[in-house]
Amino acid sequence: MTKNKRILTICLLIIFVLTLGGCGSNSNESKVVNEGKEPAKQVSDPKVEENEKILMDQLQPMPELKKGEKIGILVITLANPYWVTLKESYERAAKELGVNVEVMAAPNEGDTKSQLETLQAMTAKDYQGLIISPIEPYNLVPGVVSANKKGIKVVNLGPGINVDAVKEAGGKLDGRITVDFAEQGQRAAEYIVEKIGKDGGKVAIIQGIPGAGQSEGRTSGARKVFENTPGIELVSIQPGNWDRNTAYNITTNLLQAHPDIKGIFCCNDVMALAAADALVAAGKREGRIIFGVDFIDEAKEAIGTGKLDGSIAYSMDAYAKAGIILCLKTIQGMEVPKQVNSPLAVVTRENIQEYKNWH
Repeated sequence: MTKNKRILTICLLIIFVLTLGGCGSNSNESKVVNEGKEPAKQVSDPKVEENEKILMDQLQPMPELKKGEKIGILVITLANPYWVTLKESYERAAKELGVNVEVMAAPNEGDTKSQLETLQAMTAKDYQGLIISPIEPYNLVPGVVSANKKGIKVVNLGPGINVDAVKEAGGKLDGRITVDFAEQGQRAAEYIVEKIGKDGGKVAIIQGIPGAGQSEGRTSGARKVFENTPGIELVSIQPGNWDRNTAYNITTNLLQAHPDIKGIFCCNDVMALAAADALVAAGKREGRIIFGVDFIDEAKEAIGTGKLDGSIAYSMDAYAKAGIILCLKTIQGMEVPKQVNSPLAVVTRENIQEYKNWH
């Protein structure tokens, strides 16, 4: 090989190595961008649009949009897929409406002290409004009062903060948006009763955390249906604490005490999925009705495969969007309704295909 050819070969090798290094660098940069991007836009769905319209009709007239208000949002915990989904819905809605949001949460479902501490810290920031969902009716009361003193508007979304306790502490809520928790339990129980049929049978309820608004409401709604239906025997109401393992163990014990049980209503999907797993493990899933609430992605898949019988749904995207709009109205000094209510949908094995794009 001549001297000139050697030089040419070495130059080509250097260029090749530099090219590989450049490709590796671009790959890493792309990964960082993807990790920080906004949640993907959801596919349009007529049922979601109908759900959103019902909420927006309650919020007329609309506030001014795209003014860049800063809103802090406190959910219960990002350890639960329901609240993760709601966080993503808040972020999509904020981008659409032109506001800035920051979503915070407690470490787990029962850490009432940590959730209050997080809210207290949020009141020290420069938010114009807060949207908060309490673990139980009383734990965030001092935080609401602190926000009031700093002139930050407070909207309560979902589980209720006790209004009387807030008032006694010298505070107030500026807005409220929720779903009818008792209706959720009622409609789930009605489906279970219908599927059990005229021969009747034994049923049970697995609650969330005792005292939590959504748990108490869903339990009371289902209990009323079960106790007032001839032939239906409500044999157990136990707290599952929103926990998968606890619900699994409760169901296992229920099967031992009542091997002929025909239906179980769980106050959220995480526990309903656990109940179904327990029945499958015992070889007793067939012929029993399992129903949950929230229609999380895992529940959607489980209903499609027949693992779950159904779930009570409401559009998370519409719910989050309505919450932000209500908060904007309070910030802008507009009159707001006493309470905004989200409509519900009963999703079952029979109609799951109609909800494949639900979000």
